[in-house]
Amino acid sequence: MSLSTVYLGLGSNIERERHLCAGLDALAGILSDMQCSAVFESQAVGIKSGPFYNLVVRGRTELPLLELDRRLKFIEADNGRYAPDRKGLPLDIDVLMFDDLCGTFDGLVLPRAEILKNAFVLWPLSLLAPELMHPGEGKSMGQLWREARIEQVLAPVPFEWRGLQLTPA
Repeated sequence: MSLSTVYLGLGSNIERERHLCAGLDALAGILSDMQCSAVFESQAVGIKSGPFYNLVVRGRTELPLLELDRRLKFIEADNGRYAPDRKGLPLDIDVLMFDDLCGTFDGLVLPRAEILKNAFVLWPLSLLAPELMHPGEGKSMGQLWREARIEQVLAPVPFEWRGLQLTPA
């Protein structure tokens, strides 16, 4: 079976380090060649809540897109995402890109629009894969970040996962 390259956006605003590490641990079980961007703190967008930690992960998978998305929902659920009494967002994992797919796949739109709208997605993605071409824009992530006029403040944060420093230089 062939491997697909996937980019995922992760975020948490409740016990942020614990939930992001748990999410990364779970992803390491379904992705190979996993690489992580630096971790950034950002204010919430679209919901009223405390600040988030965000990062982008690149990996390879044999899973088809919809099966990967289904497993991501299980990882989110294992971290309290769908608990009726939750007060915030313990763990959010979004498929940003899956190979160079463009379009709507059983309700999942790729590439994800948030890439171009949110600094907490585009900046870490541009650091992780500056030469990656956005399939809908025809520009690299590095170029998109340099040209972006997104009014969001991000702050790099010290973060470690499995001995790997995910802190921006």
